[in-house]
Amino acid sequence: MHRAVFAASTVLSAVIALTPSNAFAQSDAPADAAPAPVLDRTVLPIADPVRPSYTELDVRDTTPPKHFEVTAPKDAPNVVIILIDDLGFGATSTFGGPIPTPNFDRMANNGLRYNNFHTTSLCSPSRVAIKCGRNHHMANTGSIMETATAYPGNTGAIPNRIAPLAEMLRLNGFSTAAFGKWHETAPWETSVSGPFDRWPTRQGFDKFYGFIGGETDQWAPLIYDGVRKVNPPQRDGYHFTEDMTDQAVNWVKAQQSMTPDKPFFVYFATGATHAPHHVPKDWIEKFHGQFDAGWDAIREQTYERQKKLGVIPANTQLPPRPEDLAGWDALDENSKKLFRRQAEVFGAFVAHTDHHIGRLIDAVDEIGELDNTLIFYIAGDNGTSAEGGMVGMYNEMTYFNGVQETVEELLPLIDSWGSKSTFPHMAAAWAVAFDSPFKWTKQVASDFGGTRNGMVIHWPDGIKNTGGMRTQFSHVIDIAPTILEACGLPEPVMVNGVQQIPIQGTALNYTFEHPDASERHTTQYFEMFGNRAIYQDGWFARTIHRAPWKVDNLPPLEDDVWELYNAKEDFSLANDLAKQHPEKLAALKEVFMEEATKNHVFPIDDRTIDRANPALAGRPDLMGGRTSLTLYPGMQGMLENTFINIKNTSFTVKAEIEVPEGGAAGALLVQGGRFGGWSLHLREGKPAFEYNWLGLDRYVIEAPDALKPGKHTVTFEFDYDGGGLGKGGDGELSVNGKTAAKGRIDKTQPNIFSADETADVGLDNQTPVAKGIGYGPHETTFTGKIHRITVSVKE
Repeated sequence: MHRAVFAASTVLSAVIALTPSNAFAQSDAPADAAPAPVLDRTVLPIADPVRPSYTELDVRDTTPPKHFEVTAPKDAPNVVIILIDDLGFGATSTFGGPIPTPNFDRMANNGLRYNNFHTTSLCSPSRVAIKCGRNHHMANTGSIMETATAYPGNTGAIPNRIAPLAEMLRLNGFSTAAFGKWHETAPWETSVSGPFDRWPTRQGFDKFYGFIGGETDQWAPLIYDGVRKVNPPQRDGYHFTEDMTDQAVNWVKAQQSMTPDKPFFVYFATGATHAPHHVPKDWIEKFHGQFDAGWDAIREQTYERQKKLGVIPANTQLPPRPEDLAGWDALDENSKKLFRRQAEVFGAFVAHTDHHIGRLIDAVDEIGELDNTLIFYIAGDNGTSAEGGMVGMYNEMTYFNGVQETVEELLPLIDSWGSKSTFPHMAAAWAVAFDSPFKWTKQVASDFGGTRNGMVIHWPDGIKNTGGMRTQFSHVIDIAPTILEACGLPEPVMVNGVQQIPIQGTALNYTFEHPDASERHTTQYFEMFGNRAIYQDGWFARTIHRAPWKVDNLPPLEDDVWELYNAKEDFSLANDLAKQHPEKLAALKEVFMEEATKNHVFPIDDRTIDRANPALAGRPDLMGGRTSLTLYPGMQGMLENTFINIKNTSFTVKAEIEVPEGGAAGALLVQGGRFGGWSLHLREGKPAFEYNWLGLDRYVIEAPDALKPGKHTVTFEFDYDGGGLGKGGDGELSVNGKTAAKGRIDKTQPNIFSADETADVGLDNQTPVAKGIGYGPHETTFTGKIHRITVSVKE
């Protein structure tokens, strides 16, 4: 059923006053009786009315009471938040970029572009802030979940004093669903033991279908339906973006079929375009030759288009690229050949994503709800990622393990770039190009290249002055209050019995019909890994503490040099005015100190990879100081942060198994996948241990004989060389206490095996760690019986 535009101001004024919870009773009083009080939506959940008492013996002598159910305010719109991952301001055609995004264009032409909208410069913080309306440090997400620390503002545990938007809407009568990337759950809370409080279905969503961590293999994702791990559909050409879109389309249609008067809230957050850049080959071929001009020319062409399109002011200057990055003309031909292909794959990834977003929009239109659906299409939770380093990567995990790949190593992989056999990322200079007209990229919270993202708001029933640009400063914390106001809902002061921290964002509804309205979000701090800035009334003070590709040898925070910009007149932050206005800079630095103190930004922690280690970060660790872990059949899907850490130390894996008549094969215990990990398994009945070093080198220690039927104990012992991180060691494989094979493992991964591949007992769940034992859970399942497996590490 179509729902008309809702006059938010009328209902808001009606619900300001607090009303006792027992006043919500819906009585069967005569029609001319006084109307029931308006629901008090500032305290959630809304209490059920007091139940009437009856003295009548026979039900036929009574009139049944009316059913009480909390419903959304009359004519409240549906809400859809579309969030693309790692996509900068200068990538999409909608904001002047070189990559066609027709569905983004479609939404913009019938809605509003926002060219002064900002994120936090990193994944988890932006996602949490979007859905709660508070600053990321206030919500304990000062950085991504995997680098949480013990300090307030950075713990990774969203406090219950900050209720998410989905919970506010659910408790006000909306159906709610999330699809795609989550990345808002603390790493020690991702095991079967929970707690599940910060999983999507405990953060206000009735439905969740997606992945929990920061990235996933698009061809072989780790998917959860609610809190239950599920295997992706088995079909040729499977891709996660297509799958999550299918799920979202099916849910929206079913929800409206069953409850057409009930509005829905959909959070649609693609894993694209975060690395790995995985996209079907036919899409890649569409972009063949499109980036031959190179990153400098593409950046300049985008800059010129942006001025013509009007998404940047005509007087905007194009700052020089960062000094660390090479100019295109200085590259040799082999490098250019590699880098062109990287951009073609990324461009295809963006276009492929927009295509599937279009399918979701079309589905909403098909059921007649597009006009009455408030859609936020946000092109990036931060700027384009420069984490690919100077030359890009065949396997993104090399970045997190401090391994530098070379052009010579990558050239032979060009034809397979973006396929299942790669886990790729592109060179950092492309990120700068796709962040035009800005200088920096993702992770740099003190430059608009890291934080300014193109956004479109589309709502035909609620926005009549469409097709234009809105230039008022805005931030991810403004999304939640905008939605509440559009739906006629007050900000709750109490949710699930907990007093709430007030929302810090500013609703954008004032801009809908008034392009020249005075800016209301006038002060905003930024901070990420030491990069920090403050915006106030058009002025922007900042310091660039570290580049995304620098993880060590950083300068002391107190030595950072601050710069000053007039952001009203200098869209791209090209002209530093610190020397001309030292008093203004000093005043803004004081404002930053005030905002940072208030929002739990201090102490600033500029460590990156080191913080991935719970011991160094000081955050909870599910394994704690344990030196052994006993595993049983059925234990699978154990993410790396919830599994015993065998890296940089000596360890033992002891498997007690039973081989049936005819022999056995398959995985006993694996961790990781095709792009890094280890596997203890039986191949053609022979026990073997394989260490897969970043998908680049393999070390196999295999027994010469197959196991006979009966009970056996298969043990692998690794004697670590020591002397630092990522060193090698000697391995010994034994069967029933007798040495069966020995071998050398020259090097190991020091920091991480995978962002989403798991540890699994009795099978290899996603991509295969080892060669020759199959692919996926069906082919790699152990055909014998596992009694228990114990993993022990040296103290």
